[in-house]
Amino acid sequence: SYIVTLYEKRVDKADLPFFLGLMSHLARKGISCPLPVTAHDGEVIGTLAGRPAVIITFLEGVSLRRPTSAHCGEVGKALAALHLAGADFPMTRPNALAIDGWRKLWSAARPRAEEVEPGLAAEVDADFADFERNWPNGLPEGIIHADLFPDNVFFLGEKLSGLIDFYFACNDLYAYDVATCLNAWCFEKDFSFNLTKGTAL
Repeated sequence: SYIVTLYEKRVDKADLPFFLGLMSHLARKGISCPLPVTAHDGEVIGTLAGRPAVIITFLEGVSLRRPTSAHCGEVGKALAALHLAGADFPMTRPNALAIDGWRKLWSAARPRAEEVEPGLAAEVDADFADFERNWPNGLPEGIIHADLFPDNVFFLGEKLSGLIDFYFACNDLYAYDVATCLNAWCFEKDFSFNLTKGTAL
């Protein structure tokens, strides 16, 4: 089975060779992810309804609403395997949602911050100053998924069956991926951190 993907404006067409090349590279290394299909003309990227389009392979599985610690353990293993498999991928792409990207987003949102909560603008400004002073340097880095939320991970029962949506993938700290997963997978509905899930991940 196959899926036809039409790309929205949020995906820069210039980034597609990186995303699709990465998926092909990871699939060859044994990572269960969609594999872009080459057309008869030798091209992977086509045009449909005036938009860039790609055919990719279909992955079996479902995303989870209530992941368990066992599921979190599977995610941690898959994330480590992805980082190792991506280590020799030759293309690079900066993380558009690293601290510089956050600064741009905050600059656009800041004028409305006081409408949300009095004092919010000053609080976030202080947080940014703290981030910029203390942002870690020298940590291991390489290819990261950067969007490994539960809706981008498929399971068959307790076993992880695939990773999807590589359209935020980039080069950055591996810790960025780990932090994203801890936030996405290990907090409960009451916003409490589940240490058992975090340890498993």
